[in-house]
Amino acid sequence: MAFDKKLLDIVACPVCQGKLEFDKEAQTLICKFDKLAYPIDEGIPVLLENRAMPLVPNE
Repeated sequence: MAFDKKLLDIVACPVCQGKLEFDKEAQTLICKFDKLAYPIDEGIPVLLENRAMPLVPNE
């Protein structure tokens, strides 16, 4: 199931309430401020702080 990009207008980071960005390749929602990635499960964003993955900087 594909992620509906219209959801980006209404969802926010559960930690800082900031704007999230969609990473199509990783199928995650990214909070650049907190450096967290939230998974998308069957087209539904899982916006739980305990399910967030820390972003790893590209080396």
